[in-house]
Amino acid sequence: MRYSPAATHGLIGDAACHANRITAMDLRTALLALLLLPPALPVSAQTSSSTPLHAERAPMSARIPAPMLASGFHGGIDIAGYLVSEKLDGVRARWDGRQLLTRTGNRIDAPAWFTAGWPAQAIEGELWIGRGQFQQVSDLVRALQPDDSAWRPVRFMAFDLPASPQPFATRTRALRALVTRAALPQLQRIAQIHLTDHAQLEAKLDALVVDGGEGLMLHHAMSHYRAGRTDTLLKYKRRSDAEARVVGYRPGKGKYLGMVGALLVQDAHGRRFALGSGLRDADRARPPVIGSLVTFRYNGLTAKGTPRFARYQRVRPDDSAVALGCVTATGCTDQ
Repeated sequence: MRYSPAATHGLIGDAACHANRITAMDLRTALLALLLLPPALPVSAQTSSSTPLHAERAPMSARIPAPMLASGFHGGIDIAGYLVSEKLDGVRARWDGRQLLTRTGNRIDAPAWFTAGWPAQAIEGELWIGRGQFQQVSDLVRALQPDDSAWRPVRFMAFDLPASPQPFATRTRALRALVTRAALPQLQRIAQIHLTDHAQLEAKLDALVVDGGEGLMLHHAMSHYRAGRTDTLLKYKRRSDAEARVVGYRPGKGKYLGMVGALLVQDAHGRRFALGSGLRDADRARPPVIGSLVTFRYNGLTAKGTPRFARYQRVRPDDSAVALGCVTATGCTDQ
């Protein structure tokens, strides 16, 4: 697929090194050229090399669009038009230039040293320790008081600049410059790679799953940041997951006597079912409060339309029901 110079001005303008006139270029060639260039500082960072990263941090939360949400991967797309990265099993967060927020806007009480020296620009990313360690990060985010030592291994893995009007390929290059300039161990960037076809994509996903990874994210190089669900941002995983609201409990039996045997949940389609598989002893002793939103994995649907082999994964850490401590099936009301 070929794009006109007008459609690719923001992307190819950087790769052409200030050329006044840009001829048509195949998208994959433009992507490779852009990714191979050294990081370029954002316009705001180029005005003065002596300006500290934390200078003039004006409130920008109101100017940041609501989070962009990924759709499920589907065939029939041109892989060469996307940048691909690992889907980290962390807690999604946003830095608004002053503080860390969950994707729903709740403040995350991280230690002051964790964000010291971060750029003034809005950044989106994942709070992450490592593969298979989601629960540790989730517990930190939900804690009422920051645990300084427990935050030491956490990294903020940045993947986008939500306030930037540029296409994603340009945003990711600007993000690389910000992270490089900050040079802080707790502020890192999720690597973006360019693949050319479905065979390469499948091979990358297979290798990632073998290493314990969750999946891949595909972000169209020419797409602009847009709030809400979009087809320009895709998630590709081998297993399906979904969310459901806790509406009750099933008592435990045998070794689980006196604890919760299963969560009774209701999903977005109104289907009610039990979630027992996947619960840890700690979850059974102190289960998610009624009204909270939990994530589960499943393998297709049964003949009755309920999730097959549903397995509890976790409480969604930025859910308002958890943050406010709601204990009713009807959820929370604004205070």
